[in-house]
Amino acid sequence: MTNNLKATKRESKTSGDLNNLRSKGFIPAILYGGNDPSLKISIDEKLLSKVFSSDSFLSTVIDLNIDGQTEKVIPRDISYHVISDKPIHIDFMRVTKGSKIILQIPVIFKNNKDCPGLKSGGVLNIVRRKVELSCSAENIPENITVDLANLEIGASIKISSVKLPENAQPTITDRDFVVATIAAPTIVKEPEKPAEEVPAEGAEGEAAAAAEGGEAAAPAKEGDAAKKDDKGKESAGDKKSSGEKKPEKK
Repeated sequence: MTNNLKATKRESKTSGDLNNLRSKGFIPAILYGGNDPSLKISIDEKLLSKVFSSDSFLSTVIDLNIDGQTEKVIPRDISYHVISDKPIHIDFMRVTKGSKIILQIPVIFKNNKDCPGLKSGGVLNIVRRKVELSCSAENIPENITVDLANLEIGASIKISSVKLPENAQPTITDRDFVVATIAAPTIVKEPEKPAEEVPAEGAEGEAAAAAEGGEAAAPAKEGDAAKKDDKGKESAGDKKSSGEKKPEKK
């Protein structure tokens, strides 16, 4: 993918010059590489925003028009403002024919709807969103495409199964690394709710009585009731005998 961008040569050197340039809506940049000397340039922030928003900006070849002369370049580094997070400086490298370049290429996934593993509830687990490739400067891929069609749950997509652009090789060569997997759905099982204790028969009434009047009185034993009744009779008999008058002697 190639984009067009217009730039202007700049003579600013000090930090004050650069800040003045940014206040006017321009971003300072530098162009290096190839057989030509490095060149200080500035780019209109509004023009840059049209290509800067792309995820593949750092792997996009740009036709950079500098005061009427066009060169093929590629962004290599971006500096951001610590607060506003806006770009404040960009490094561009000249793209020379026949040279090799190492880039982080974005990975995209297609045919999600034709993936049996995803249809049955599986989850696409992306291990690498970008893959570092060594490729020719005149044939830089925009992205790496992974086809998910016909993949079941448990499938592991390795770099060897991904179709890479011509003359492009991953920089990791010592292993066949994983790009993504189709993982089984994670089901969280809720713990069983413990059964509530059922109070024994009659205990509920006793508990209510205790709550109202304090501690419930213990039931009287059968023998205790009999003794209490006998004591009552004896007491009544004593009172009766003490109230009788003795007959008078004549």
